[in-house]
Amino acid sequence: MPQSPQEPERRHGDPRRARRLARLRGAHVEGRFAPGVSWLQRLRQAVRSLGPGLITGAADDDPSGIATYSQAGARFGLSILWTVVLTLPLMAAIQMVSARIGYVTGRGLAANIKRAFPQPVLLAVVGLLVVANTLNIAADLAAMGAAMTLVAGGSAHLYAVAFALGSVLMQVFIPYQRYVAILKWLTLSLLAYVAVAFMVRLDWAEVLARTVAPQLKLDADLLLMVVAVLGTTISPYLFFWQAAQEVEDRQPAPPRSHAEVRRHLRAIRWDTVVGMGFSNTVAYFIILATAVTLHAAGLTDIQTSAQAAQALRPVAGEWAFALFALGIVTTGLLAVPVLAGSAAYAVAEVAGWEGSLALRLERGQGRPFYAVIAAATLGGLVLCFAPMDPVRELFWVAVLNGVISVPIMAVMMGVASRRAVMGEHVIGPGLRWLGWLATGLMGLAVLALGVSFFS
Repeated sequence: MPQSPQEPERRHGDPRRARRLARLRGAHVEGRFAPGVSWLQRLRQAVRSLGPGLITGAADDDPSGIATYSQAGARFGLSILWTVVLTLPLMAAIQMVSARIGYVTGRGLAANIKRAFPQPVLLAVVGLLVVANTLNIAADLAAMGAAMTLVAGGSAHLYAVAFALGSVLMQVFIPYQRYVAILKWLTLSLLAYVAVAFMVRLDWAEVLARTVAPQLKLDADLLLMVVAVLGTTISPYLFFWQAAQEVEDRQPAPPRSHAEVRRHLRAIRWDTVVGMGFSNTVAYFIILATAVTLHAAGLTDIQTSAQAAQALRPVAGEWAFALFALGIVTTGLLAVPVLAGSAAYAVAEVAGWEGSLALRLERGQGRPFYAVIAAATLGGLVLCFAPMDPVRELFWVAVLNGVISVPIMAVMMGVASRRAVMGEHVIGPGLRWLGWLATGLMGLAVLALGVSFFS
């Protein structure tokens, strides 16, 4: 998208601050700190270097994900923990691919697909993304409303309306840098699920043993759960969001040399590994907490995240219940904007609109872009009032994400491997191998699930 020389300053307000943060990121990744820098200062610089990867990873643990992980732990106990361990390197690899595409090309994922593939491929990919994201928003808003009702009483629908409107207003009217800072702070809410696991007595030797050597019976129920866990862990909206955020971060000071690009790619690797590690650690503890409480108590039919919170009250205590329930609300506040924003970025790139969270609506900027954000969020809100069962909606959204991730990941890998698109920064053999392994594993899981239904 063409930009005027004044565009970076208009979009971000303080290009000097952006360049300073970029230098901090580069200094951390290369290990180049000035003499006398304390470990605390190094830690602060490392934390400041985190951005799109951390937010993307945290947004992955949305209420839909919490519901899926809770069902997995309650239904299969400790024997399902291996799934989030297995997906960590694969998830990190595919997110690095999406971030790399965004930064190297200066365009979002949909814009690159538009240049590299026929229009039917582009429209199919973006169409699937918008449908899945809208359903995901509906599931998340319903879960947030139900969780808030458990904690404070009142109407779940009214809470859902308040959360939806608040999400739209936050994205439209809060400046980009402040908005991203808010999202970073919201990631801390996920630590509630780590705390829940430590509120009950654990046999860590058994936990580790069952993680490494699970006791499983291969059947349709297990395959369905594996696809759901894979789908909620490796979700399409995360690809589009992280690529778009790398484009946003790139705008104030586009790279001027090969060395600068390589330095930032190392920063992306650090950011993404930390973000995905954080995401899967939280997922591990959600499964662990529900496995050692609900599954151990014989409560294996948990359908929603709110139901999981309620079930924890008698078996794990009031504090565990409250942390679990409030965590659903705060993670939803993080995830809903990411879901709506990733859909808006993709649609804007397809239509050729200017798309950025730094655009100022009061100045007449970005009206179509923000209209997509509002439509996706309010469309999800409308679905909350439809005669749909939120019990199953949360779970099936995860399954849907697992199914549609396969073609999107295959297209991404094709884009990242094309020298015509990526120039000299095409993905290397290691990242290519892991990315295609992740794509193949998702495809095999979906295929096995389909076979199990017809056998």
